[in-house]
Amino acid sequence: VFFFIPIDLSQPVATIIKEHPEVKELLINLGFKPLSNPAMLNTVGKVTSLKAGSKLANIPLDKIKQTLLSNGYDVIGD
Repeated sequence: VFFFIPIDLSQPVATIIKEHPEVKELLINLGFKPLSNPAMLNTVGKVTSLKAGSKLANIPLDKIKQTLLSNGYDVIGD
């Protein structure tokens, strides 16, 4: 039995990465380059949700959702 790990798009990015550290690399590869900077992750990442971040980084939310889904995550909070 395969269980999907839920990722809540309305949670702050830093919270998601704290709970699922492996997601950080996926997000950086999608174009969230500032996440590779610990200072950005600990400031902006603590107050910016993945949903809001997609707008700020100009990365389509559907692309983020599809990447997470194809890597075994269940996307919620849309």
